[in-house]
Amino acid sequence: MTDTAAKLIVPVLRISFPDEDRLGHGKMELLEYIRETGSISAAGRAMDMSYRRAWLLVSEMNRMFSEQVVESQRGGQKGGGAALTPFGEELLGRFRRMEKTMRESLAEDLAWLEGKRSRPQGG
Repeated sequence: MTDTAAKLIVPVLRISFPDEDRLGHGKMELLEYIRETGSISAAGRAMDMSYRRAWLLVSEMNRMFSEQVVESQRGGQKGGGAALTPFGEELLGRFRRMEKTMRESLAEDLAWLEGKRSRPQGG
């Protein structure tokens, strides 16, 4: 598969749990921003999302698993913060590996689909 095809056709991994919980790209992106910024609110802003929405997604992920995904610290001189737990780091890494495996496994079929797509006229 060419880089161009990869940019045009992208498989999206979403894991649906039996109890209607879901794990997908958005939550993983939020975890990456939390890791990068050390803050749920800053991570939400980076994704153009309200603090409340970001906090609810973190809370949902923490509830989904037997181990915490994100730990938050309140108060203090720096006003608190948030960090991925070791489990959160492993979850993020495993999800990204699953995405990579999916893309690699589907490369030939995605290239075929790309070749069969109709193109807009005049473009």
